Amino acid sequence: MFQSRSEYDRGVNVFSPEGRIFQVEYAIEAIKLGSTAVGVQTKEGVCLAVERRITSPLMIPSSIEKIVEIDDHIGCAMSGLIADSRILIDHARVEAQSHWFTFNEKMTVESVTQSVSNLALSFGEYDRKAMSRPFGVAILMAGVDENGESVLLHMDPSGTYLKYGAKAIGAGSEGAQATLEEQYHKSMSLDDGVKLCLNVLKQVMEEKISSTNIEVGVCRKDQQTPGKFHLLQKDAIDTLLSTL
Repeated sequence: MFQSRSEYDRGVNVFSPEGRIFQVEYAIEAIKLGSTAVGVQTKEGVCLAVERRITSPLMIPSSIEKIVEIDDHIGCAMSGLIADSRILIDHARVEAQSHWFTFNEKMTVESVTQSVSNLALSFGEYDRKAMSRPFGVAILMAGVDENGESVLLHMDPSGTYLKYGAKAIGAGSEGAQATLEEQYHKSMSLDDGVKLCLNVLKQVMEEKISSTNIEVGVCRKDQQTPGKFHLLQKDAIDTLLSTL
């Protein structure tokens, strides 16, 4: 006789009779409670935009980091349990620097994502470094490789990662993804991509959008050298929001 669902919930390494691992499914559901994050890939580069949830007027908005730099050509946006994401981000940074030190070349965006995926898959192992449960965070990895190709990848708590032209994660992901599918096209410029990200956030955010409660990161491809990832300053975000 099969055990009840609640008994299969307890083990991260146990499949249910239907072939499911409930703890991974619950981790994916936890992402839907996080802040909305949007990424758009264009021929000119990639951009990321994330909602900052400011729950108190006493909170200092700049202390909320939802977009971080992995290497000078790769940025990362996250949604879900931010404490979990710090482990993955630190791992990605170490891998990127080790690759550069060993091979004297920049690590590709996909290779960095794969190394993070390997760590995300190691939950439940009897290892001091491994988590005892799945990571409750989804990641958008964006950057420009040395060959000039701009890349946007999405990784969920199951460790699965896929390339996207445009992707939304977090609480407003369903509505945001529907808007991206309607308005995104491959031939759009990077500036149009940034405006699309901001428009999508404007639609799904509960609070009025401003330069205080969002973060925007851009990696623009230069004509001769790979792009350099950077976060937009408050003034630049205000200018963009005034054009919406």
